[in-house]
Amino acid sequence: MTPPVAYKVLTEPQMKALETGAFAGAPVDLSDGYIHLSTADQLAGTIAKHFAGQGDLWLAAVDLEAQDDPVKWEESRGGARFPHLYGPLLLETVIAYGPLEHEPDGTIRLPVAG
Repeated sequence: MTPPVAYKVLTEPQMKALETGAFAGAPVDLSDGYIHLSTADQLAGTIAKHFAGQGDLWLAAVDLEAQDDPVKWEESRGGARFPHLYGPLLLETVIAYGPLEHEPDGTIRLPVAG
């Protein structure tokens, strides 16, 4: 069973782009033809691999069921299936977002609405 929510890690300029209503994708997304998303369980590995040492990162929680464009679960890193959004990420489908923060034990603090 696939989770109904996935997460997108964004730089501050990318978050500002999303706040205007839609985000077309980071350079890697545009190159690959889809927006890379991660489940909550995949998030730490994604951040470690692609965003290590970067500051000013944001995390957006995406309602996968609200997407107009298809979300495909495709095999990627280590054979795990990742959600890939084939279209722009729409602000109206983001259910929560905030700066990327960690709990005292080092785990990622997921954004919550309200």
